[in-house]
Amino acid sequence: MTNPSIAATRLPAALLACVAVALAASSTVSAQTPAAPAATPVAPSAAPAPAPIPLPPQKPFDLKRTEIRGFIDEVSARHGIPRAELVALLGQAVAQPKIIEAMTRPAERISPWWEYSARFLTEQRIREGADFWAQHRERLEKIERETGVAAPYVVAIIGVETFYGRIKGSWRVLDALMTLGFDYPPRAKFFRSELEQFLLLAREEKLDPLTALGSYAGAMGAPQFIPSSYRRYAVDGGDDGSRNLFDDWDDVVASVANYFKVHGWQAGAPVLVEAQADPSVMATLDPRNLRLNDTVGSLRGRGIVFETSEPAEAAAILLPAELQDRPNVRIGFRNFEVITRYNRSIRYAMAVHDLAQAISARATAADR
Repeated sequence: MTNPSIAATRLPAALLACVAVALAASSTVSAQTPAAPAATPVAPSAAPAPAPIPLPPQKPFDLKRTEIRGFIDEVSARHGIPRAELVALLGQAVAQPKIIEAMTRPAERISPWWEYSARFLTEQRIREGADFWAQHRERLEKIERETGVAAPYVVAIIGVETFYGRIKGSWRVLDALMTLGFDYPPRAKFFRSELEQFLLLAREEKLDPLTALGSYAGAMGAPQFIPSSYRRYAVDGGDDGSRNLFDDWDDVVASVANYFKVHGWQAGAPVLVEAQADPSVMATLDPRNLRLNDTVGSLRGRGIVFETSEPAEAAAILLPAELQDRPNVRIGFRNFEVITRYNRSIRYAMAVHDLAQAISARATAADR
């Protein structure tokens, strides 16, 4: 991770203004990000609803709380940020009980593949993906040449995350990270770390932390990077001296491609292929498994039928891909595993792959 010294940098003057805005409801897109994915979409179950979770009132945070005071002291000492500036900023954060409610909403079951995919592989999302491709073709092709990451997958990530940048989240990132860092004990340590990263990011990229918006989990911009991923993987695609994932499409597409490249994307290599297997195989598969724990040779040795030019020793994963009328499996390769680094879900990665393929086919047909 890039971690330049920022001791001599001062917060923008806007941080010292008295602004405390409680924003509207959360974005309808997922808060799934490279390091903090949301739960896989779920359907209701017949189980009795749990007792309501008592929510704290919406109000500014009490900076005298021991854990908040300790956080301020640690961040100030670690990064040379004047304590008074941190107090001025964090004192304007507002607790958001609805974020706690969203984070604690139970996930009754994992949607089967056919149901999950239907949410993303819609005519509108495919059509707008092809339109996005046409609009940004030059920058997408440039990034593909430079990184080896196939452009359709960059487009599909943006399409799945924020509907091509249209739905980027409506919560103040500061409020979200303060709420989860100090009022959500199960993941407090993680979100306090992300809050620290957000404070550094704001200084480095000259973001106004009082107005930056994102998901209820603190993910930002068209690709929904959480602060630590923003600092680590975002790049200046337009060579203008900043990394703007909110409005600069050069930076957005370059940063998504860079994320894939850093995590091992193999240029020109396959992502997944269709396969055939005995229906009994489905019972042996764990939809939460993300490891390439098979090879092309071992899968064929188990009677799985599929076509690929990958060598027998190539790492692979057998994927449950249930259809509405029958069991079904697919085979994922190294590039598939890279997509799961963006969101730790095999269904998410399959949706990105299928959307990328559909967008590519639609764009190709439009060129004829």
